[in-house]
Formats: sequence, C-alpha cells, structure tokens
Amino acid sequence: MLKNISAVLTAAGTDMDHVVKTTVYLKNISDFNAMNEVYGHYFKDAPPARATVGVAGLPADSLVEIEVVAMLPGK
Repeated sequence: MLKNISAVLTAAGTDMDHVVKTTVYLKNISDFNAMNEVYGHYFKDAPPARATVGVAGLPADSLVEIEVVAMLPGK
C-alpha cells in the first residue's frame, strides 16, 4: 500500500517526505503493530501526523486503507 502511495506522490511531483498527515484504517486493529513496523520504513526521520482507526470493513475486503495529505514542494 505505501509503495503505491509513494508512486502516486512521485507522479504528482512530490514524495513521502512531504506527507503532512495520514489516516490509517485497519480492518483488524490487532494488526496495528505489524502496520506500524512497515509504516516506520517509509516515514523514518519526521513522521507525519497520523490517526489510526479500526473499522468494520473496507472496500474489496481490504485489510488496510491509508489516506495521505501531502504538500507540493515549493508551494
């Protein structure tokens, strides 16, 4: 998921370093530690503000969905 987000940000002219806020939706909140470990590989130095929410279901029976807000460099 975060690899795809990184690619979308690159296509938009920005990158993971310019993400200022994320919202993570987890189908199973018990997956938080595993998600957090992967998340830490993408946001190392200055992680953005984050909200993590346990939800009853996600589209296409996904286990996780992540929303990001990023700034465009120079804006």
